[in-house]
Order: sequence, then C-alpha cells, then structure tokens
Amino acid sequence: MQAASADPSIPDAFLTPVDHVFVRSHLGPPPELDAATWTLSVEGLVERPLRLDLPALRRMARTDVTAFHECFGSPERPDVPTRAVANLAWSGVALSAVLDLAGVRPQARHVWLEGADRGTFAGERGVAYLKDLPLDRAREEVLLADTVNGAPLPGRHGFPVRAVVPRLFGTNAVKWLTRVVVADHRPEHLFTTRLYTRVPPGGGAPQPVREVDVNSQLLGPPDGAAVPAGPYRVTGRAWGFAAVVAVEVAVDDGGWRPAQLEPRGPQPVWQRFTLPCALAPGRHLIRCRATDARGRVQPPSGARNAVHGIELTAR
Repeated sequence: MQAASADPSIPDAFLTPVDHVFVRSHLGPPPELDAATWTLSVEGLVERPLRLDLPALRRMARTDVTAFHECFGSPERPDVPTRAVANLAWSGVALSAVLDLAGVRPQARHVWLEGADRGTFAGERGVAYLKDLPLDRAREEVLLADTVNGAPLPGRHGFPVRAVVPRLFGTNAVKWLTRVVVADHRPEHLFTTRLYTRVPPGGGAPQPVREVDVNSQLLGPPDGAAVPAGPYRVTGRAWGFAAVVAVEVAVDDGGWRPAQLEPRGPQPVWQRFTLPCALAPGRHLIRCRATDARGRVQPPSGARNAVHGIELTAR
C-alpha cells in the first residue's frame, strides 16, 4: 500500500481541504483515465445491463452528502492505529438510482464495485481492486461521486467517478470506478475475502472490514511539541459508524473529564470536542476517548482505534 499525506494532523476545520486528505493506492500509481472515454458498466443480475458515460451519469438526479472518510490502515496489520481521517462534501448520483435504472433481479444479494487500477499486492500479480457490499447497504447510502468539496475529483482521489460509502471504512469506497456487478454471492478475491477481514470482539469467524469503529483524535501541536505553560484548550475530532455521544479527556493522571462535544446532526460527519485545562511547567500526557450511541468505548490499547494520546512540554 502506498500512502501519502500533505499534513500528518487533521486541520481544525469542519471540511478537510482536499490537499490535506490522505492518499492510499494499493496497486501503484493512479490510473490515468480520460473523462471523454470513461464508462461505467452495470451488469450481472440485472434486467437491463448498462454502460453509462459521464454525461449520461451526470444527467441523473444528483445527491449531496457530507461525511467523514477514514482509512482502515494496512490490511496486513489490522490492529495498528493509523487515524487517517477527513471530513468531505461529496456530490454525485446515488448508486440506488443506477441499480433501479438497470432493474435488479429478485435473486440478487450483493453488489461488487471494481476500479480501473491493476497491479501487484501481497504477492498477487495483475489484481484489480474489487470490493463488495450487501445489496441493502449498497442501496442505502452509496454515492457515485464526481466532485469533492465543490470541485471535480482529483486523479489521486478517484477521477472521474468513485464510490463513497458513508460510515464504512474507506477501503469500501472504490476509486476510479468502472464496473458494478450485481450478484447472488460474495466474490472470492484478495481484497474481499483474503484481506480486509477481522475477527469480531469476542471471537468467531472473520468478518469483512466495513463499519467504522468509534474513534477520536487530538488536534493541535504534534506529539513531543513545546507549548506555553498556563491555560490550554484541548481540541479534537470524534467519529464512528454510530454518532459519538461523549468524549472524555485525561491530562496526566488526573482522571477522565467530560469534554464539550458538538452533535453530529443528520449527516455522518465528524464531531469537534474541546476541554479547557491548565498545564504546569513540565511534561504532560493528554489522552482522549470516545463513546458512541451503541455504548462502544475506545479501548485503552492493542487495537486500531485505541485511545489517542500526545505528550507535550509546557514551558
């Protein structure tokens, strides 16, 4: 997996500037697609197979959604925190509208999304990037987006069209989308059944990586930075599949204190939290943990969404 980021921290703004959004590419450099010749095929268990070009797609009713977008991290290290997250305004066509146009057959249960990128990953050559979703989830929220933050998608983020799957990890949001397959089964594939799976809490069979964990991240100075002693405002972002209902902050060994948390509202966006405190001269450890509407709490360690902490020196 190739990774790049313009800034290791989350900008303290509601929408993340596109230049600050993390970049992930499993299969080498982004494919160079021509908007004039790009098409999206819709095939499989449909009554009317389609091949839509960009003008045809753009003539369909448009949908806008603002949502957080989080990278799961390396599929070969599923417990290592990455905290690569952004908050973005997307615009495009609902996948459900495209499926309705094609006419989904009654026996269909799954939707496969395939990108134009090809390459080698985990020792497998000539592999395409392919993901799948249950049909009901695909109908519910998936957007075929051609703009982000009011501008056309950049090449590195999926130009000309990508899938956006709010509240699910970014691995499901296929970039450079060229093919939609409606099927009655999941595909056996490197990125569907062999990678991007994990064992649920408490054990059991591995499940596909889909729903985002409850998570939070501190903003402001990077780990190890020096700050003025005295009043200090802890600031951060929290997010998850379900809305975050509480964030707590701990400074050194002072115990967990409730932070002021912005509500999520009707769209699945990240939520800002703040807590004023005072830092005496010396080194300090600041931590944050979030709780969501399902009662899930960030674990203290050993998980990809473990409690986030930074050390600061007050002078």
